[in-house]
Amino acid sequence: MAIAWSEKASFVEVLSRPPSLSPPVILTQDELKKIAAYKAVEFVESGMVLGLGTGSTAKHAVDRIGELLRLGKLKNIVGIPTSKKTQEQAFSLGIPLSDLDHHSTIDLAIDGADEVDPQLNLVKGRGGSLLREKMVEGTCKKFICIVDESKLVKHLGGSGLAMPVEVVPFCWKFTANKLQNLFEDSGCVAKLRNDSKGKPFVTDNGNYIVDLYLKKDIGDLQVASDAILRIAGVVEHGMFLDMATTVIVAGELGITIKNK
Repeated sequence: MAIAWSEKASFVEVLSRPPSLSPPVILTQDELKKIAAYKAVEFVESGMVLGLGTGSTAKHAVDRIGELLRLGKLKNIVGIPTSKKTQEQAFSLGIPLSDLDHHSTIDLAIDGADEVDPQLNLVKGRGGSLLREKMVEGTCKKFICIVDESKLVKHLGGSGLAMPVEVVPFCWKFTANKLQNLFEDSGCVAKLRNDSKGKPFVTDNGNYIVDLYLKKDIGDLQVASDAILRIAGVVEHGMFLDMATTVIVAGELGITIKNK
């Protein structure tokens, strides 16, 4: 699927691995994430206000920003974290932090994604931070999405994994049923996300997450987005439509970059 995706897209830059007589090195998924994250941080300049993403890929970017600050290669950076977890990480690295109340415009945001389609639409939020991520990344001048090639899909929901929707806890079953019925033609199954103890997963905002599992393409994404948001009880969904300005993909053959 990743190959089909890359064939359809027109990429502006491909940084491939140089030829070698040595046996190829098989990189782990986490190593690929780190490569993509470090490439994204090359776009960071001193004096920027940065949106700091959440998740296993974004964590590498935040670590790198902290390292460059410590080495004096970056200065006067202000970070806007997208979750409590990222806030704690950035604070431990000495990255100065603020929020949207004090910085309503962000120069650059770097974050991962759970799915990326050929038009650079994203699914995010399997880590549970979709609302704050969308608030921060929706106000930035440039949003760089960093992924490994396993996240590339032909259409959103195509991985068969969760399409998250943040909902208020009040009558969540009612809301989940509405969501499932909305995408009945796509074979949707809506499930409440639980934590490791079997209790409802609670977001940083005190809400629940209903995960939608889709068997078919849901069609026009903007129509689907509007329909989800019209359901009373829905706070936000994990489709990030027309938001990413650049996607950096790390794969076995190197780094691929696509711009809007």
